[in-house]
This record gives sequence, C-alpha cells and structure tokens, in this order.
Amino acid sequence: MPDKQLLHLVIGGELKSLEGPAEFKDLTKVDLVGAFPNYNQALAAWRGRAQQTVDNALMRYFIIHAHKLLDPESEGDHDHDH
Repeated sequence: MPDKQLLHLVIGGELKSLEGPAEFKDLTKVDLVGAFPNYNQALAAWRGRAQQTVDNALMRYFIIHAHKLLDPESEGDHDHDH
C-alpha cells in the first residue's frame, strides 16, 4: 500500500522586512517552487532554493504543510459536489 500523500508546498520570495511576521515585498514575484508529496521531498527543494539565495538576507523560502489545510473530512467543509 503506497504512503498517503501529504501535500507540502514550497514558496519563497523577498520579504518586506526581517522584523515581525513574514510578508512578501511583491506577491507577483513570489517563487512557487512546487508541490511535493511529503515533507522530505519538500525539505530537499527548500534547501536547494535557500542555498541558491543565501546571499540575500531578505530572500526566504517556506514549507507550507498544505495537507493540514486540505482535510475533506473536516466539519467546516461545505463542498457537496463530490
């Protein structure tokens, strides 16, 4: 039986500031690295991008645990089209 897909997204971009919550300077320039089926693959992609941009302190990449946001069994789900 294959492992359950645990969707992770990796995104990055230049932040407005290093202080406070992470806010991107320009959302049109956010780097959508990709979607990955597990944390380890997302981490590998994150690490590669982070190393490429290490010279720019404001350039940051993040792993979003999207599988936690995509729970069709959650009580707040109002999508009845399936």
